[in-house]
Amino acid sequence: MPTLLLKNAQTLVTMDAQRREIAGGGVFIRDGVIEAVGADTDLPTQADEVIDLAGHVLTPGLVNTHHHMYQSLTRAIPAAQDAELFDWLKTLYPIWARLTPEAIRVSTLTAMAELILSGCTTSSDHLYIYPNGSRLDDAIASAVEIGMRFTASRGSMSVGESKGGLPPDSVVEDEGAILTDTRRLIETYHDARRHAMVQVAVAPCSPFSVSRELMRESATLARAYGVRLHTHLAENDKDISYSREVFGMTPAEYAESLGWTGHDVWHAHCVKLDEPGIALFGRSGTGVAHCPCSNMRLASGIAPIPAMRAAGVPVGLGVDGSASNDGAHMLGEARQAMLLARVGHGPAAMSARQALELATLGGARVLGRDDIGALAPGMSADCVAFKLTGPGFAGGAVHDAVAALLFCTPPQVNWSVINGRVVVREGALTSIDLPVVLERHDAIARAMCAG
Repeated sequence: MPTLLLKNAQTLVTMDAQRREIAGGGVFIRDGVIEAVGADTDLPTQADEVIDLAGHVLTPGLVNTHHHMYQSLTRAIPAAQDAELFDWLKTLYPIWARLTPEAIRVSTLTAMAELILSGCTTSSDHLYIYPNGSRLDDAIASAVEIGMRFTASRGSMSVGESKGGLPPDSVVEDEGAILTDTRRLIETYHDARRHAMVQVAVAPCSPFSVSRELMRESATLARAYGVRLHTHLAENDKDISYSREVFGMTPAEYAESLGWTGHDVWHAHCVKLDEPGIALFGRSGTGVAHCPCSNMRLASGIAPIPAMRAAGVPVGLGVDGSASNDGAHMLGEARQAMLLARVGHGPAAMSARQALELATLGGARVLGRDDIGALAPGMSADCVAFKLTGPGFAGGAVHDAVAALLFCTPPQVNWSVINGRVVVREGALTSIDLPVVLERHDAIARAMCAG
């Protein structure tokens, strides 16, 4: 069994039950699992590979709970730059209808590379559009290739414009076919064991793009297999208006009426979740993927995260789609969550360490994982190290190195270990030929947007 020793970190952030931070600490890993954590003097001195992390902060790998990775192909499209959510979607649906299996594969590699280099080791992806033979299998293959821990969410849209939905009819699917393919994906790929590298979630896109029946049947299917449920909810004012006009309920009430609350459910955004909805989510353990950058970019509003946390709602972070955030830097997203929480709530609304906790333990809880998000014996060996040098950390790193990660300019990761494998070595991604991937990615993006 291969062993790896990460030692001599300036500060080791464990996120364990005691929230220990250890100066001169390290982690000993065997066969993809953490065997020991502590000061260097308490760890084995030899391993198959030893990495000296002097001058680094070592943290658990960050966890991204909501993304649409294919959207990296449509970043910064001029016609959608200044649109709110519904107009933004209507502008981009016709372009996304040109996706191909190769486009899914290459855009997923690109998005995952960006995430990994920002400190992310586990990500969810919500793929809900499948034109021209595209399949979720294409994204899963990319995750395996690059070495990222992955929750693949089988999204879907079934209610097109002709039936009162938002998407054009050309990109919706038959509901029977959706459920059949979802069942196939779970049976083929979902790994329910601890330390799993691939899991599958059931994820109808949103209340304005699928029917009540599909929402109910998706919940029944997911619970029969013991997998998680995911969708968008209460994202902006138009979302609330649609729910009230079409369903006669708030989004939270609608979700509850369909069986879409509970410890096995997480919803993206929840910017407009009202007080009764927050209380419901807190009581039921329903999770929220907080996506601050996307919510600001689309002017959707500010999610009431301090109130959610006070009510016991599980909250993790999501970078959201690469065309609604236009960036996917997980540490940067944590910084933005911290800053945004302080707007209207004061500077004590969220500390740097609380923001880092959202990005680690919070994300793990939202994805239903008890094996990631902290560095402790028996946990999956997902660790990232940030080097605290250069002008961006000057001054900050000498006062509070952990807080500096959140307050100062978000850095790229210098080392990343996923499942015990070194995926980033001294700032360079080791698992794929990134320049080749990016060249092909941009060629596909140009062709898609040219029509």
